[in-house]
Amino acid sequence: MMRHLTRMVEIGILLRRDFLLLQPHLQEEAERLNLKHPDPKKIDTTAGKLRWYRQRKALLQREVADSIGISRRTYIRFEEDGRDYYPPDKLEKIAQLLEVDLLELMDGYNLFLYHDQGKQIQAKREALGMTELQYAEHLGVPLIKLRKWESNQVQIFKSTWEKYFK
Repeated sequence: MMRHLTRMVEIGILLRRDFLLLQPHLQEEAERLNLKHPDPKKIDTTAGKLRWYRQRKALLQREVADSIGISRRTYIRFEEDGRDYYPPDKLEKIAQLLEVDLLELMDGYNLFLYHDQGKQIQAKREALGMTELQYAEHLGVPLIKLRKWESNQVQIFKSTWEKYFK
């Protein structure tokens, strides 16, 4: 940048700053989400929470994906409603990037899995004073499936969790 002052030429450094601006449709989407959910604690899905916190930080899906080492397509699936399970190691990286507590990002089902589904199922069964066989019959599931749930060998389906443990 140059300018002329009193017959002398002054030369100064022109600083160029690059930063991303939210594209209009992204800004509108963020505003709609904020109007619909002003408080993220009232969002009941992990996908919705991920969207809310990402938009609050004005990050693109691609930026989040690159930061945590997954493909953009995989991250897009994280934000799609209908997804049940989120790997805790990936959610931990996302939580750090978004500067939010890991547990804040998790919905009830993922919290259930994170806090050891087996111990929780066993505790509920014992609180009811039932044997494994009685509890399996009560739930209408094979005994072997209940044993695998309690030993964390098999992850319980979200629909089953909603039906019996929510």
